[in-house]
Amino acid sequence: MGFGVFIHRSDSIYEDSPAEKYQFPSQYLRRVEACIGDWIVYYEPSKVTETKGYFAIAKVSQVIPDPGISGMYLALIEPGSYLDFANPVPFNSATGPVERGVLNDQGRISGRAQSAVRPLSPEDFARIVKLGFEEETPLLPRSDNDVLSLDIGEGAQAPFIHDQERDRVSVTMSRIMRDQVFRRVVLRAYEERCAITGLRLINGKGRAEVAAAHIQPVEANGPDIVSNGLALSGTAHWMFDRGLIGLADDLEILISRQTNDPEGIRSIINKSGRALGPHRLSDRPHPHFLKWHRENCFKQ
Repeated sequence: MGFGVFIHRSDSIYEDSPAEKYQFPSQYLRRVEACIGDWIVYYEPSKVTETKGYFAIAKVSQVIPDPGISGMYLALIEPGSYLDFANPVPFNSATGPVERGVLNDQGRISGRAQSAVRPLSPEDFARIVKLGFEEETPLLPRSDNDVLSLDIGEGAQAPFIHDQERDRVSVTMSRIMRDQVFRRVVLRAYEERCAITGLRLINGKGRAEVAAAHIQPVEANGPDIVSNGLALSGTAHWMFDRGLIGLADDLEILISRQTNDPEGIRSIINKSGRALGPHRLSDRPHPHFLKWHRENCFKQ
């Protein structure tokens, strides 16, 4: 087992779904196989406009030949392991690359930095993950009860470095912590604005009065990825979870024929009739998750 970096870009020619699978050619097979049963970090190259840098963590469960394309393989991601970083980590820090393993003996960036799949040292993994879950200006939770200390501040022992520390990753990825991070990344993507009503309400304590809703719920194996999330105010969240409203792939807001007050619902949705999506296209609700909601929750 070993840590690794998987390069992924939103405009990739590969059929990747970061929370579910990673497609790659045979030349990387041995490197990917070395990551089976362990954690990898996703990285978006600096040449991508508005790059996210190192942006998520996931665990590789197995590697299989791609059933649809000869010579290609799929790294299958362990369900529930994917998590976006609360704070995307840029390639370069004030002291040079965060990933020190890309440097050669002369301290310069080597060709390893161009590899789509590459091993990651425990020290580099610890450094990237620590930065990924830190925030200089954290998004305030809706209430004080939602606060959870990640225990990764300066001076704390760096987690994840030794082999026996791998289990601490799983402990750190508790449901409470995952919910907290998921809320941060979804509300940041939507600028703390409800996708259905268009309202951006901040309460007296500076907290956003919207929740981060899963489109495909965690209980139904929905991943904690921003494209499976919506920022929703209380009433909109309630209606979405109960199938009184849904979304078409183009984000048109669908109103169930079974609702007792369709005109009342129309009065509170934003005037465009479409959900407001994040600025970044890759953060917008993925059709795969929207289809799941229409087929399993939305009351036709």
